[in-house]
Amino acid sequence: MKKIISALLLATAVASLHAQTAPGGRPGSFSVAEGKLSGQLIDLQGKPIAQASVNLLRVIPEQSTGKEREILFKSTSSLENGKFSFTALSPKDKWKLKISSVGYTPKDIVVEYGSDSKVLDKNLGTITLENDNRKLDEVTVTGRKALLEMDIDKKVYNVEKNIVAAGGTAIDVMRNMPSVQVDIDGNVKLRNAAPTIFVDGKPTTLTPDQIPTDVIEKIEIITNPSAKYDASGSMAGILNIILKKNKKTGYNGMLTLGADRFGGTNFMGSLNLRQNKFNISLTGMNMRMRTNTEGDSYRESTIDGVKSTVNQDIEGKTKGMISFGRLGVDYDLSPRTTVSVAGVLVQGKFRPNENTMIKTESQGNSNRISESERSFKPRGLQAGLVQKFKTEGEELTVDFNYFGGTNKSNGTYTTNYLEDNNGIIGSQIQKNVGSGDNKFMTVQADYVKPFKNGMKLETGVRAQINKLKNLNSNTLKARDEDEYKDISAASANYDNKNTVYAAYASIGGDLKDWVSYKVGLRVENSTYDGELINTKQKFHNKYPLSLFPSLFLSKKLTEKDQLQMSVTRRVNRPNFFQLIPFVDYTDSLNITRGNPDLVPEFTTSGELSYSRTQGKGTFLASVYYKKTTNLITRYLTQELNPITDKMDFINTYINANSSRNYGAEFTYTNNLKTWWDLTADLNFYNSKIEIDDKTATEGMWTVFGKLNNTFNLKKNWNLQLAFEYQGKTNMPVTQNQTFGPPMNQAQSSSQGYIKPFYGIDFAIKKSFLKNQAASVTLAVNDIFRTRGNTIISSGDGFYQEYYRLSNPQLVKLNLSYRFGKMDMNMFKKNKNQNSMEGIQMQ
Repeated sequence: MKKIISALLLATAVASLHAQTAPGGRPGSFSVAEGKLSGQLIDLQGKPIAQASVNLLRVIPEQSTGKEREILFKSTSSLENGKFSFTALSPKDKWKLKISSVGYTPKDIVVEYGSDSKVLDKNLGTITLENDNRKLDEVTVTGRKALLEMDIDKKVYNVEKNIVAAGGTAIDVMRNMPSVQVDIDGNVKLRNAAPTIFVDGKPTTLTPDQIPTDVIEKIEIITNPSAKYDASGSMAGILNIILKKNKKTGYNGMLTLGADRFGGTNFMGSLNLRQNKFNISLTGMNMRMRTNTEGDSYRESTIDGVKSTVNQDIEGKTKGMISFGRLGVDYDLSPRTTVSVAGVLVQGKFRPNENTMIKTESQGNSNRISESERSFKPRGLQAGLVQKFKTEGEELTVDFNYFGGTNKSNGTYTTNYLEDNNGIIGSQIQKNVGSGDNKFMTVQADYVKPFKNGMKLETGVRAQINKLKNLNSNTLKARDEDEYKDISAASANYDNKNTVYAAYASIGGDLKDWVSYKVGLRVENSTYDGELINTKQKFHNKYPLSLFPSLFLSKKLTEKDQLQMSVTRRVNRPNFFQLIPFVDYTDSLNITRGNPDLVPEFTTSGELSYSRTQGKGTFLASVYYKKTTNLITRYLTQELNPITDKMDFINTYINANSSRNYGAEFTYTNNLKTWWDLTADLNFYNSKIEIDDKTATEGMWTVFGKLNNTFNLKKNWNLQLAFEYQGKTNMPVTQNQTFGPPMNQAQSSSQGYIKPFYGIDFAIKKSFLKNQAASVTLAVNDIFRTRGNTIISSGDGFYQEYYRLSNPQLVKLNLSYRFGKMDMNMFKKNKNQNSMEGIQMQ
């Protein structure tokens, strides 16, 4: 099955690559900066025109007919001073500017450098737009954005094109993104390792399942981050979630309402207001989630020479609610200075319940019922300053980012011991009560300085302070006993502080023969301090100053072909959950404990990429290699159980000697027809962990692929069909999640693998009303109930199989309505201004 699916995916991508043979293809975003084009927009009174739409199109002659075809290359908006600019242009090509702004007559300008021209910087000077007094309620703005765009150091996934994820969260979006894998618990992986999650380019305590789809504009996939980014993250890269922002003068907004077949609902409303120097955005959202889970597990184990088996049948239901609110204000102090402030409020509550039938050789049959509740209230504050200078591209940014909040949890876990006829002959009840708070703060300053010779300097400093406090208590009423007793060994009250201070500098530019470079160095120093409050036991680690170099080189082979190479070094430091010797006894069959002897892991990554543009298609092939020393991984071992004082299997963490991960990834995007967009991604990789000098996992080759088709049909109908396949693979080498939901069957990445699985999603969307302001979307996820995970793990004295399937064949219905009005007079009393009433924004 794996070979057949892999062949089909590869054949589709190759066939699509040759489907478009028109010469002079659209330049990929891997272009080396060659030519520059700039200008300034003014009105008849000589005043600058801000926020005008400036589209740059490449004019290509058709080989068969000789006619010219225009392909969108880049888009931008004019600044407050009316200026705009484009870079990375080929002087050999013919270009066209299409300029439009509300209240002005559109203007087209043809630009040619000339075949023998050596002038790479072309300034068009001032461009005057004439007033247009037409009624603007007849104007419709249309345009299509690709699902996936590729840049020199990242891929950009445009969320608005993913109708399958409508009404969901960032997790639903990531299921359909190339390079990204999402497991049954919503854990995100990038090339089989857990990435770092950013929001608007900054670290966050929000998780992807706490961010609604409808507030996301795009997600950047950064597989090999440069020295500019935080070095933490080890083997994985960065997923940067970019939230929607208002760029239109006037007001516009959206209302969204949806439901699914399991009883989940979602509501979202947003309002954006922009006029003169102010920009205000407000977003509110509420989601009620219902999750149904089914699964089973089988374990064989031998302790002190006694062999036993455990069979479990698991049924779970989770009811959850998340509310999300964001208010942002931008203010232009001057044409070159902007300050921004934004606040984020999140509140959520989840009630997972599981019913597990357990059959064991030694203890007979039992029924375990877990009823728990966890709630959280994150709060965030973001403030920023952007200072532009007279030199084009010179910029200073200062950012302050704070996320913090509180959380509470409680759970009751009842184990009923059964006779052969399933009658209850005794019960054991465990209760867990917890609370905590966290504070995550970063302060960062970045400065960019371009030079006349094309060289550009980027430098910055950053401070990160993270505080975490948790109070947790466990009590147990044993079988045949009437009173609850404290389990002090499984009750943790701890407090910790983690700091990272960093500085970086990088310099880039162009050399001869179409070669570009970017070389950087990041320096980081970090410490953490922690205390177990009950025992007054303290932990302190100060990691020495560490250097993290990065190197990016690119070579433009032809107008259509680009070659790029990058080498970076990164770190992953153990978090406090992994370090403290706290025993998580929530599930007596899956006990977890930290390891205070862990040390950071360091990863060296190399990547070589080739891109080619052909017509409307872009093909990207990458080979990569990652080597990690002192890998932090889960490890199942036999130890003395501090709760029962007997030998037992305990999930802990160790530093393995090393791990390596290498492979090849192929990504292809194409607008095959005016009505058909295709994105295909294939990733062949091999992963291996060397636990010590004598023990290592099997290095296995596997394949991971996604195929996404979007069909833009007549009468405003859209269809999307998404396919995902994951071959047999080793467990992810890094997991952010440390203590998961009840019965989550913690697994060791150094002792297990996942069986192959696949999934198919489908969605249909209909837009209607004036300017297609309203739309209704029907989506079905995991149509054939095939996205279940089967995990096989084994080690000294144990063998385990574990299967789980969550929310199969989920049907979602979503209704959206967009509204807006572009009115330049909204806050003005000047009667001589042009009327802008009645325009509907898409």
